[in-house]
Amino acid sequence: MNVIETDALTKTYNGKGGISDVSLSIGEGTIYGFLGPNGSGKSTFVRTMLGLLKPTSGRGFILGEPIGTIRSREQVGYLPELFRYPDWLTGRQLLESHAELCRIPVRERRKRIDEVVDLVGMTGRDGGRISGFSKGMSQRIGLACAILNDPKVVFLDEPTSALDPIGRKDVRDLMLYLRDRGKTVFLNSHLLHEVESVCDHVSIVHEGDMIVQGLWRDLMQIEAQVEVVTDHPADVPWPPCVTHVRKIKQEGPRMRWLVQFERESDVPEMIHGLSSARIAVYEVKPIIPHLEDVFLHWVNRKKESAYVGDQ
Repeated sequence: MNVIETDALTKTYNGKGGISDVSLSIGEGTIYGFLGPNGSGKSTFVRTMLGLLKPTSGRGFILGEPIGTIRSREQVGYLPELFRYPDWLTGRQLLESHAELCRIPVRERRKRIDEVVDLVGMTGRDGGRISGFSKGMSQRIGLACAILNDPKVVFLDEPTSALDPIGRKDVRDLMLYLRDRGKTVFLNSHLLHEVESVCDHVSIVHEGDMIVQGLWRDLMQIEAQVEVVTDHPADVPWPPCVTHVRKIKQEGPRMRWLVQFERESDVPEMIHGLSSARIAVYEVKPIIPHLEDVFLHWVNRKKESAYVGDQ
């Protein structure tokens, strides 16, 4: 059974904005990245899934239950992007009130609160008043609230927005910990490097539309580029599979080249072609595209297909 599933789920505001026609399936034990710039509809989608907004059309399910129902939310944890807790409470008092709302048995509350406080790095600091918390501490106590009921599904909306580099790493480690325990984490983020570092599957959204979805390592393959070191003479043609080549620098008798192909599978063909021409190959190093290039590639590809469809 899919933990999260949608079929053409749409939420717009008087026909504008929001998110349109989102269809996805997310299994158990997955960190799923919902990647897009601010204003692309990410938060609208999560709030619709949680029943905080009523969908305009389409369907959605959490753990097999229709969204908007109590049963669909019983096993869900949620950290909103913008949240405010009563600042006169201490961190522990906040967690105690959440534990009561989640119906955690009284005899188990202290142990569970201690566990989540430790998981989010707040041990020894949860007794302070929220009014005195830094942005990072507030974010951590919010994460503790989100996982307090040991949910099967956790929605995190920009969870590292207020954190320093150490805090961001702690959140990434927490997401990996949840995944390893079989939890499903749905991560909203506009930070490409954050998605790359932890997510198994990714959707890219832009201006309310889902542009593309799939395994992150597959989406990264927007073009095949390698650096090649050869004793290749400048006047000898490259094999036909090479679409573009640029000399980077000369290193003694050897040359370093940036070589581009249509497909990654063309690399062995290039090596074979060079060897057949008696050109020695000393090094072949894949070039990983910049994350911004990946995002813009898929956005521009969507725009180009839409333009062709309008002709």
